[in-house]
Amino acid sequence: MAVPTNKEELQIAIKTNYNKLKKELSGIPVELTTITNLEGHAKDTVMSINNLISYLTGWGKLVVKWNTKKDNQEIVDFPETGYKWNELGKLAQKFYKDYEEDNFLVLCDKLDNTVHEILSLIEQKSNAELYETPWYEKWTLGRMIQFNTASPYNNARGRIRKWKKENNLL
Repeated sequence: MAVPTNKEELQIAIKTNYNKLKKELSGIPVELTTITNLEGHAKDTVMSINNLISYLTGWGKLVVKWNTKKDNQEIVDFPETGYKWNELGKLAQKFYKDYEEDNFLVLCDKLDNTVHEILSLIEQKSNAELYETPWYEKWTLGRMIQFNTASPYNNARGRIRKWKKENNLL
């Protein structure tokens, strides 16, 4: 799928990639979701399916947080307070920890709700707000949303498919 260049394409990309991801998640036995045998987000690390969902939820929540702060003319610490862009592996570990008490079904619900929040956020914005003005440095809001939703959903789906193949689940 091409990189979205307008509001409608962004909505379609998120919905399409997320629905494909949900389909992959639905075929995973719950008892396998806590096993750490999936390639991690930082070099030489492993994670569980639950960690992967936590990661996606964490980034989605950051998108909502960034937007809320910007709308309220507050300062946004990108990517997150206490983290720099070159510390994304540490940020991934934070997301895993944030949701470690949640089981697979709860995590899937949280991700679902986060995706709905993001789609609602997009719906409230004009195409001009999303794609015609820089929002963070040179990036538009639409591109920042896409970087943290549609693209990672597609990446996660690929990771899960590879994991399923390695675990004889296809």
